[in-house]
Amino acid sequence: MEEYKIIEIKESIFEDNNKDAECLREELLKDGTFLINLMSSPGAGKTTFLLSTIELLQEEFRIGIMEADIDSDVDARTISDKTNAKVIQLHTGGMCHLDADMTRQGLHELDSRNLDLVVLENVGNLVCPAEFDTGANLKVLILSVPEGDDKPYKYPLAFEVADVLIINKIDVKEYFDFDFARAIAEAKRLNPNVKVFPLSGKTKEGIRSWAEYLAQCIMKYKEKQRDLCQECIRK
Repeated sequence: MEEYKIIEIKESIFEDNNKDAECLREELLKDGTFLINLMSSPGAGKTTFLLSTIELLQEEFRIGIMEADIDSDVDARTISDKTNAKVIQLHTGGMCHLDADMTRQGLHELDSRNLDLVVLENVGNLVCPAEFDTGANLKVLILSVPEGDDKPYKYPLAFEVADVLIINKIDVKEYFDFDFARAIAEAKRLNPNVKVFPLSGKTKEGIRSWAEYLAQCIMKYKEKQRDLCQECIRK
């Protein structure tokens, strides 16, 4: 009997996607477009969080939103009706995440070259979106108080890859047994550099600190783009 082969398909998929993601980041830098990959479980409050964020930044930055869902356009319609952001809806055809190429397709349809900030609201779950690099400059993870403080223990990869952890819905903390110290400590153990912002997207408590941090990130990114342009001119 002929000996069979074992092919590590998953590793190959990730390797190809990672290369594509790096290429996408280079393309975005040339355009000066800062991309966020926003991840969370369903119902964590991504859309409400976005509405409050856009409200504080839309006068200073040109903003685009890509809403990724298996189906429906509920969130895209909400953002479009309530903000000045440019919005498109991405249907994944049943897939539970976006990869770099799918993100590039969305950016093309959004015409992101004229935007300062684009937020990809990824499909709601804490598994697949954490595994695939979308080419984003900042990975933001939302953990809502009603979900419980044990999520970093159950879904460690999502917390390992996140640059920012938003602890959302702090306005209902008195109704839930949520240990902030425990959740933050475990998140920091998994990722010592993660920045944590407890806030409420609904009441806007704490949202300004997050928005100011994001504005600083965008401005630093713009400076990096200008440096790149100057270097290209000198060459």
